[in-house]
Amino acid sequence: MDRPEHTAAPGPHEAPGGAGPGSGRHRRWLKPVIVFLLIAIPAGYLYISAMQSRGGGESKQEQAAATGLEEGWPTRLQRRLYEVTVPSSAEDVAHFETNSWKSSALYLRFTTTRAKFDKWLTGVGSSAADLEDGEVTIDEDEAAEVGWEFGDGHHWAGTVHEQDKPKPTLEITANLDDPKRPKVFVVSTTTP
Repeated sequence: MDRPEHTAAPGPHEAPGGAGPGSGRHRRWLKPVIVFLLIAIPAGYLYISAMQSRGGGESKQEQAAATGLEEGWPTRLQRRLYEVTVPSSAEDVAHFETNSWKSSALYLRFTTTRAKFDKWLTGVGSSAADLEDGEVTIDEDEAAEVGWEFGDGHHWAGTVHEQDKPKPTLEITANLDDPKRPKVFVVSTTTP
């Protein structure tokens, strides 16, 4: 008579199915590590991204979001393309650029002395004599783009310096409430 075959039970270091010593312990800690990494890595990226966003200066970001203006001088390339400069030692300098298939525009704001403003006007191809008293040359839609307001009760003077395409047209408006320290607003627009 044939005896039934006897199969031995797996030993203490052997997993059922013969996977080898320690494989059960491997599986027990591997799963929690993978779950931890799947949660921790994206969370780490989110945290780093949030800290970098905050590091840009919250008040400047709030101002930029409200007005679109970026503090500081336009780049050298922007100044050349839009044919504008900024007088040396100008204060409160800010700019903003818009681009579309129809036109591109650079918005520029600065405060300077009257002598430097007159010299700046000459440098862009205009002159102090071209300024029309009481004239605001930047329209409401353009002003709204960057949060500028040209309300009543202020001494405004402005001019438009038009040039042949593709050279830009400059709309210049100055607040002369303090005649010695004009606050200048410029929109330089180029069309292809």
